[in-house]
Amino acid sequence: MTESQTHSHTKAMVAIVLLILLGAVCIQAGRWQLRRAGEREALSTAIAAGRVAPRMTLDAEHRQGPDWHPATASGHWLNQFTVLLDNRNLQGMPGFWVATPLALTAAPHTALLVLRGWIARPLTRAPLPDLQAAHGEITVQGTMLGHVPRMFDLGSLTGHLDTALPSAWPPADGQPPRVQNLALSDLQHATGLNLLPVVLEQDPTHDAGLTQEWPGPSLNARQNYNYAGQWFSFATIALLAAGFMAWRIWRPRRSSSPSTDTTNS
Repeated sequence: MTESQTHSHTKAMVAIVLLILLGAVCIQAGRWQLRRAGEREALSTAIAAGRVAPRMTLDAEHRQGPDWHPATASGHWLNQFTVLLDNRNLQGMPGFWVATPLALTAAPHTALLVLRGWIARPLTRAPLPDLQAAHGEITVQGTMLGHVPRMFDLGSLTGHLDTALPSAWPPADGQPPRVQNLALSDLQHATGLNLLPVVLEQDPTHDAGLTQEWPGPSLNARQNYNYAGQWFSFATIALLAAGFMAWRIWRPRRSSSPSTDTTNS
């Protein structure tokens, strides 16, 4: 084998290895899309089951329930602990979610965090409207979730999450604190409240002019199946190309010795 043939053979081997690796990566990407499709189908089933489930009552004894199930709770609002969740858009408009704990009637030291609704972000330097919830005993109805829905936070990449809550309540400026995401453990630590391990997305109601229109999770599993098919197609192409190149290199080489005929006259 000449030097040029050896160099060509080496390049072909490298190409085969890269094609096999590419095929493996595409297969893994396709499998991930299939898992996402399964998760979305399971979530869709859970939401559908929650819509027809009987409404639960949350209190000091019944502290939690399945996600997406309807629930109710009675108590009074703790307006001094209201928090604004920033960068929550509604129909393309920037705004806030307003979250306020509800002190439960039979256990005043136990509270349930309620996502009361959405409000548009005011224009520059314009004050926020009055977000005080009604005083006195109230019954709140809504949908249970295991946590406050999260938004992507650049701090998750840098390790500095935007979860800063004031050390003293109410804040010195009298305005509710603004955070990107809110964990129940952080709010409990900052306020000293004994919070239930669920939150409630409030059903449509009249509450300080807020809008109760909650964006649900994406349930389009078909999209994931389409992406999975594309990734598996890419993997097939890469592996077929690798197989063809390997066949070209290692196929049996036929001898090219010329045949000679001798003719006797």
